[in-house]
Amino acid sequence: MIQKRIGQWAVMAVAVPLAAAGARRISHTIEARRGPSGVSRMLSRGADLLRPQRTKRRRRFW
Repeated sequence: MIQKRIGQWAVMAVAVPLAAAGARRISHTIEARRGPSGVSRMLSRGADLLRPQRTKRRRRFW
């Protein structure tokens, strides 16, 4: 049971971010070659759902 949880964690920690990065990269490649399209927008939205990009980091002043 513990091994199953570790396997699930490994998939979430490694595979999901790689899938989001791959979808985002394919989206940028399509847009660079052919311009914006429905497919490139869909790939970008899917990547954002899996792993949103941070627009700006907040500074914390202690």
